[in-house]
Amino acid sequence: MSHTDRRTFMMQVAACGSLLAAGSQAMAQARLDEKDPQAVALGYVHDTTKADKKKFPKHDNSQKCTNCALWQSKPTDAWGNCPLFAGKQVAGPGWCSAWAKKG
Repeated sequence: MSHTDRRTFMMQVAACGSLLAAGSQAMAQARLDEKDPQAVALGYVHDTTKADKKKFPKHDNSQKCTNCALWQSKPTDAWGNCPLFAGKQVAGPGWCSAWAKKG
């Protein structure tokens, strides 16, 4: 492999790495919309205090996505991953009817 070919190859590798990093960052920032059909079906809200008390009488304001067994991010993250909403992040102080206490 000549010096020029090696340089071209390394530049292509660097460019591909940058594109992959940018793509994964864009994916990580997709946030769940409260009007998303699945969010509506589960009563998801970005703020647990805004949960429908009549529809979900067992809801308690201490229940938040960050202390749910399904939360897959750090407890201090403002937005995080939930397997119920694949590809979209939920709000840390949010809530849905699938909330389950971490055990």
